[in-house]
Amino acid sequence: MTDLHLHPSLREPAQTSKAWPFEEARKLVKRYPDGKPGGEAMIFETGYGPSGLPHIGTFNEVLRTTMVRRAYEALTGGAPTRLVAFSDDMDGLRKVPDNVPNGDMLREYLGKPLTAIPDPFGKFESFAHHNNAMLREFLDRFGFEYEFVSSTERYKAGAFDDALRNVLRHNQDILDIMLPTLRAERAATYSPILPVSPTSGIVLQVPVTVVDADAGLVSFEDEGQMITHSILGGGAKLQWKVDWAMRWVALGVDYEMYGKDLTDSGVQSGKIAKALGGRKPEGLIYEMFLDEKGEKISKSKGNGLSLDQWLDYGSEESLAFFAYREPKAAKQLHIGVIPKAIDEYLQMRGSYPAQEADKRLGNPVHHVHVARGEQIPASELPVTFGLLLNLVAVMGADASKEQIWRYLGRYVDGADAATWPELDRLIDNAMAYNRDYVAPTLSRRKPQGGEVAALVELDRELAALPTDASADDIQNIVYAIGKNEAYGFENLRDWFKALYETLLGSSAGPRMGSFIALFGVENTRRLIAEALA
Repeated sequence: MTDLHLHPSLREPAQTSKAWPFEEARKLVKRYPDGKPGGEAMIFETGYGPSGLPHIGTFNEVLRTTMVRRAYEALTGGAPTRLVAFSDDMDGLRKVPDNVPNGDMLREYLGKPLTAIPDPFGKFESFAHHNNAMLREFLDRFGFEYEFVSSTERYKAGAFDDALRNVLRHNQDILDIMLPTLRAERAATYSPILPVSPTSGIVLQVPVTVVDADAGLVSFEDEGQMITHSILGGGAKLQWKVDWAMRWVALGVDYEMYGKDLTDSGVQSGKIAKALGGRKPEGLIYEMFLDEKGEKISKSKGNGLSLDQWLDYGSEESLAFFAYREPKAAKQLHIGVIPKAIDEYLQMRGSYPAQEADKRLGNPVHHVHVARGEQIPASELPVTFGLLLNLVAVMGADASKEQIWRYLGRYVDGADAATWPELDRLIDNAMAYNRDYVAPTLSRRKPQGGEVAALVELDRELAALPTDASADDIQNIVYAIGKNEAYGFENLRDWFKALYETLLGSSAGPRMGSFIALFGVENTRRLIAEALA
């Protein structure tokens, strides 16, 4: 891992940077002005419920937390830190997700711990193991440094036994905190402890009486009989708000962020943590990602993007860039945001080398690459992703990658995959995006009114251009035609829209000078001829 974030030139501007990771990290510096006692590591935690397939919101939490972690290290000159990625995989399955196979099979296991339910995909020993593996695969691919912790493993190994005894000793304190927040019907059966039935293996939601806190014994009704049962060694888990608080105390968590939908839960868990003798960690309450309909993304509904979907159409860096921006603002997360995220990332990356240190710390690209543990690439790509998409779209879905590179070779000296490996990967993304989302929507219309004469004039001007005409030269011609009152355009926007709709089949498009230079003058004249035919 690179120590870019620890460079001496960044230490001073980090103290006053207004970038949100530094503002979050300063909360920890304020909490421990002299560092944690005994030089212990600052503990960052992320939580994940593997009841459904992990989506970008899950990845987002690990990414953003890592950004705060690195900012804290920068502020302190490299104070020790750890990141715990906790999977609540002992939770009972409450409902069957909509986006997994073999739903009927899963329904047979409702109520049982996620690690005790067969994998509907038939690949792992349990449903939780499958979903945990998916998450870890992507976190590893991105280069995160983290410690994965399984709730089931910790409970069954007895690692939480002392903490569970502590919960039993404060059972009434926890009830006093939680019962006023519950409806009467729920309060009647609520217990901080969820025993695992020794008969059915289901995580039970039943009233529980503490028999012996030090021994970890409780009593409850199971299938019509009152039994005494040990909650230690995996014999029970905790209600999740209690479980959350217990983890904060047992693991010594100093920082954990969570979504706005958990605001009230965070308040209750903070009170429980205090009752258990601990302290609520610092953290950011972030806004939720929404789907294209403006609805909250849900693992069980499967209405969000999967990690693989984004990476089919965009880069890892663009995903991290999108996640970084404005964490306290709700953002729609769908396929359509990917092209813009790619180009905004590339634009910000291009500006990074010339920026002063304080500006670099406010550049999202800094936090994206520090989180990945790598240096920021110095190279700038010769074309935008938007321009590349337009090239691929106008070439047609049958165009090969080799043909696309040949077109790029006219625009960029020495353009090939070996010289531009990042661009080569973006070509794959553009081809996939065009195939699945652009090509099915393209529809060129016939030019109307003054548009016909304007296109004829554009064709005439292009024919007269010298072979070494630049993109700026071409753009000047396009501008001049659009501004000519003889063609009747109220503004340049109407002219550009006409070009996009008649030549490209889309209502929006690229800077035309750059596109024509890339696609070629003769090829563009062919498009004009087809439009005028």
